[in-house]
Amino acid sequence: MEGIEFYIYEDKLWIMLQDGTSKEVEESDTELVQTLFERIKEQYPEAFKALCRNYSSSSPNVRYFQFLIVRRFCKCNFGKLDTTKIDVERTGRMNFEKVDCPLRGECQFEGVICTPKFNSNLSTAELRVMKLVYQGSTIEEIASALFLSPYTVKNHIKSVYCKLNIHEKSEFIRYANEKNLFYV
Repeated sequence: MEGIEFYIYEDKLWIMLQDGTSKEVEESDTELVQTLFERIKEQYPEAFKALCRNYSSSSPNVRYFQFLIVRRFCKCNFGKLDTTKIDVERTGRMNFEKVDCPLRGECQFEGVICTPKFNSNLSTAELRVMKLVYQGSTIEEIASALFLSPYTVKNHIKSVYCKLNIHEKSEFIRYANEKNLFYV
């Protein structure tokens, strides 16, 4: 799948095609919907669970159910037609936008469906350590800030590198940026 640019027009989800034309995203766009449905399920499980609960009454109609989940996820995370950063890159990386939402501050799904947490398979403790690594803290600074021994900090870092199959800090920084791991 090529890179995708979504936008909202008249409260509907649209996609910019490779040739520069646009079309409304519809239930019949099965390949697009299925691909994004699987990515949301795998990469953003909290958002996926919330969306499944929200649209559970439509679950008997599988194609429509998947379409509703993908449309809502996209409407909550992509909305502006821009040329600076493609919304869903060919690699699957999603570049979220701050969507103008009339329910901002009131929506029960804020921070769950919109700007969702990426599933990194890292423990909470590992994420706390790696966030400080990402921010440039030294092992001693991390140990002091989190009330851990430097040995424990090193073990967390080693464990993360092993889980992610990476070998150095620069690879982790790249991974964190690609996955919006510490997206705020």
